[in-house]
Amino acid sequence: MTENVSEPWNEREPSSSKEPSTESGKAKSGPWLNPRAKKVLRAVVSLAFLVAIFWFVLKQFADLSEVWSAIQTLTRLEVGALVVATLWNLMTYWIVVVIATPGLTLLQAGVLTQSTTAVANAVPAGGAVAVGLTYTIMSSWGFSKSRSTLSIIVTGIWNNFVKLGTPILALAILALQGGGSGGRLVVAVIGLGGLVGTILLFALILKSEDFARRVALRTERWATSLLGLLKREPAHGWELALTKWRTRVISLVRDRWLALTATTIISHVSLYGVLLLSLRVLGVSDDEVGWAQVLAVFAFARLLTAIPLTPGGVGVVELALIAGLSSAGGEDAQVVAAVLMFRLLTYVLPILLGGCSYIVWQRKRSWRNSAPPLAETEVVLGRES
Repeated sequence: MTENVSEPWNEREPSSSKEPSTESGKAKSGPWLNPRAKKVLRAVVSLAFLVAIFWFVLKQFADLSEVWSAIQTLTRLEVGALVVATLWNLMTYWIVVVIATPGLTLLQAGVLTQSTTAVANAVPAGGAVAVGLTYTIMSSWGFSKSRSTLSIIVTGIWNNFVKLGTPILALAILALQGGGSGGRLVVAVIGLGGLVGTILLFALILKSEDFARRVALRTERWATSLLGLLKREPAHGWELALTKWRTRVISLVRDRWLALTATTIISHVSLYGVLLLSLRVLGVSDDEVGWAQVLAVFAFARLLTAIPLTPGGVGVVELALIAGLSSAGGEDAQVVAAVLMFRLLTYVLPILLGGCSYIVWQRKRSWRNSAPPLAETEVVLGRES
């Protein structure tokens, strides 16, 4: 994390004259690892976990010679199609960021997205570092912290809604195709209920300021109770923070929610399309693994990235995709080759592009403080019903 917040257990209590030796012992107590050691340990654990996963994959499913033989079957036309699909997938998210950030150009969105994606994919706890880099880049272009925060939150909310909805959609399609069991249908219904409930809560917060205040106060009390158990200071200011956030979100999504929704869905579908195309050009036919089965495996594999075991879920995603697609009927060597090709295009390539875009950000002086000011009329308070 990038936060520099002192932990309560780092603060020494006033010593008592009655028990000097005991208090002296307590004064020396603290975190058993400093922040730098924690980062090193996290990197070592991630690397060990990654090596173990790939060792298991190559031992369990296919060896490197079989995978390489499958990749060598690609024609120039097929390679070109994969490159075009990958570039289109990258650009679709630039459009999402432009819609969520009034005043940002498409090229700026590309530099911002690729630079932060490279960090998120390349370093342990990269997601937190990427958020910090987002603020740094946008600040250099003249975007205030509040505008940057609004962009991060809105794109995050829309992405998570689609990411959570995709497994439900996939299970429903499988059930309609007759390939889903009763258990899958139950999971889909439960997931749909949870997603609808979350969206409904979000909509009610935007619709009613009074409801938003009640949610903030209730959540603040729960957080205070939890923090009390951890001997932390109570939570405060959540009501004001949520109402301010609500006003800013309304001002942005009131006229842009449809475009945000459509482009976010297109972005996720494009990423799925790269995986599906990788499977098809490497010989995994629709008869072996249907498109709906691919969608289901893809959707659940992406959910695993919520657990930050490795940067960008590397290793974890590959294992989930290979295991899921192989069990669905794909030939092992072809599946491994297709998954590795997919991750090369959507995980490794963005890191390389991110390094280039980071240099562009540093050298493109004409973009410094170029953000247009927000007109006062753009801040529209939501009308209460």
